[in-house]
Amino acid sequence: MATIPMDIFNDLFLRLPAKSLVRCRALSKPCYNLINSPDFISSHLNRVLQTGDHLMILLRGALHLYTVDLDSLDTVSDVEHPMKRGGPTEVFGSCNGLIGLSNSPTDLAIFNPSTRQIHRLPSESIDLPDGSTTRGYVFYGFGYDSVNDDYKIVRMVQFKRDSDDELGCSFPYEVKVFSLKKNSWKRIESVLPSIQLLFYFYYHLLYRRGYGVLAGNSLHWVLPRRPGLIAFNIIVRFDLALEVFEIVRFPEAVANGDVDIQMDIGVLDGCLCLMCNYDQSYVDVWMMKEYNVRDSWTKVFTVQKPKSVKSIAYMRPLVYSKDKEKVLLEINNTKLVWFDIESKKLSTLRIKDCPSSYSAELVVSSLVLGCKGDLKNIKYRKEQRAKEAREAKMMQSNKKRDDFLSKGFKLVL
Repeated sequence: MATIPMDIFNDLFLRLPAKSLVRCRALSKPCYNLINSPDFISSHLNRVLQTGDHLMILLRGALHLYTVDLDSLDTVSDVEHPMKRGGPTEVFGSCNGLIGLSNSPTDLAIFNPSTRQIHRLPSESIDLPDGSTTRGYVFYGFGYDSVNDDYKIVRMVQFKRDSDDELGCSFPYEVKVFSLKKNSWKRIESVLPSIQLLFYFYYHLLYRRGYGVLAGNSLHWVLPRRPGLIAFNIIVRFDLALEVFEIVRFPEAVANGDVDIQMDIGVLDGCLCLMCNYDQSYVDVWMMKEYNVRDSWTKVFTVQKPKSVKSIAYMRPLVYSKDKEKVLLEINNTKLVWFDIESKKLSTLRIKDCPSSYSAELVVSSLVLGCKGDLKNIKYRKEQRAKEAREAKMMQSNKKRDDFLSKGFKLVL
């Protein structure tokens, strides 16, 4: 191995999944330094995003998290993570191989399932406004701010006057943003009044629970029109760089359409998508080809209800196939299907040993953590390295003594 140029190792390692690279770090010190270097981690991530290689599906069952490789569906792996102590852990977003985990609004973490590295967020209290006795609903968003090279989590809390206050919009939301680069929280003072009505839609969709959708360096939540409450269909976006709320307009064709249309948003091929569900029998999928340009909204395909389900209560696209001829869809929180864009046919994606009910999240294989890891883990690793250094020094000392004894003393007969 010493005779092989590191450039060859670099090209080879770029083609491997992150789990394999974690093991390859043990090959030698140069390999360890290469794989851990920021330049390599960035190059590996860029290659994965461009090629679509080593994609994983993260499945959340009732109590456990699982991963399965999209290209090889025979092995479902249980995801071990340190967040289990608080009960069923929610996954509220995925970005660049990282996922956001939540046990409660004050117990959050960012986790890389490929490397098992975790960064626990510092606990941030929820400040109840005067006159409010309880919080209502909590909304999360997780994404990468490419402008500031930072990973951020948005936590929005809606308050109630009391536990019987179903409307819950008497008080403004508390919005706080966590910056991984600063490892601290910041309160956002300027909030759009319309977000007070988010729970009307999202908390009836238990599959998503109001998790923000990342596209165009912003997180998004949809607000469909409601008579007497919301005059027209809008999408609320939070710009991760500027840390301000703004509005994204719907396609004109559906902006003032049927009130009974169920609407949701997603992301496909990096573009913001809008799903219009008509009477749970078919779904139109619109894509914003140029971010925040209303005229770029394009209806890309329509999915009819498959015969194997009674109705489409919920549907969202996850990823294109590598040839762009199919789209992987999640339907009703229980099915993953490939949709052939030309033939309009659906075929079930069968995963061995898969839980019967799950929510799915697409995760890329990466070495990214976005920080140096959990502070406790850093301390542990430092202690381990110090221990290993002491042991190595002791072994070296013992070796020198043995060499001295073997050379300095000879048995004379």
